Amino acid sequence: MSAARWSLKRAIPAAEIDALVYRETAPMLEGHPAICEIHCIDREWKRQGLIRQASAERALLAALRARRYDLIVHLTEHPRGALLARMLRPRYAVGRHLEDAHRLWRTSFTHHYRLPRTTPRHTVECNLDALRRIGLQPFPQEKRLVLRPSASDAARVSALLAEHSLKPRAFIQVHPGSRWLFKCASPPQYAALLDRIVAAGTQVVLTAAPDARERALVDAILSASAQLTRRSLVDLCGVLTLRELAALTGQAQAFVGVDSAPMHIAAAMGTPVVAMFGPSGEVEWRPWGVEHRVVASLVHPCRPCGNDGCGGGKVSECLTELPVDRVYAALVDLLAETAGRR
Repeated sequence: MSAARWSLKRAIPAAEIDALVYRETAPMLEGHPAICEIHCIDREWKRQGLIRQASAERALLAALRARRYDLIVHLTEHPRGALLARMLRPRYAVGRHLEDAHRLWRTSFTHHYRLPRTTPRHTVECNLDALRRIGLQPFPQEKRLVLRPSASDAARVSALLAEHSLKPRAFIQVHPGSRWLFKCASPPQYAALLDRIVAAGTQVVLTAAPDARERALVDAILSASAQLTRRSLVDLCGVLTLRELAALTGQAQAFVGVDSAPMHIAAAMGTPVVAMFGPSGEVEWRPWGVEHRVVASLVHPCRPCGNDGCGGGKVSECLTELPVDRVYAALVDLLAETAGRR
């Protein structure tokens, strides 16, 4: 979904642009018109033992070397980027400027881009700073996110909507979970929100990743919900691929969730978003390029702290104490603003 690839493609039309990402996020880039090849790092390699991990890393390095890159743009602080810049030997390599960086980092890149020193900036703009550093100034239209589900993804979602008598743009998608559960509100909060939405006569589709922890969260939400809510909503948790999820989100009237990959998918699909934020910062991670409402605590001056729950305890009180009335009011306001636009 990265906006940076548009600027690169416009500046160098003949360039072949590849992406190196974690395997679980690769589907979000499939079909991107500016991407030639997608290379993947699998988090499971570490669990398969040192020999298998080493073999997988060697195969990845060989595939990258075969592409003979002229430019590497590294958008994180992960040391892998510095190592690849050394091993692949591109003509140019761009990495983030780090004040206390090790010499290995400092000497691995030909160019270093600086982030704002005292004020946060959205991650999309920070990523584009890597291109600005080498003289590529992005046009406004190049800053949009792009995610393109396939025709088969759209067909599967259309069939599911028909099966559950759902009309496009006539339902709210609620995605309670996140890979990081400390970014989530509590089951009673979600249950109360679902009850409010359903009681107002709006259809709800509930989604979640095919993950046991997220399924447990959803089950707890349903247990705490009113009987009418359980009968009325459509539960599609764990049954959609990432691209099918995107196709479904594109058909929703609005998306409600937390700071998560599905929230950013909603932004890429142009679906209005209500996003609850806790320990992560909304300035850096708010929905990009789409109408949205951010709901965050007004009584926790410690946020955004960046911690995995208060004190590292995996529960974020700035989320679990967030008033449901504020979340629902944000949704009503967003729906009123975007009515008739989609």
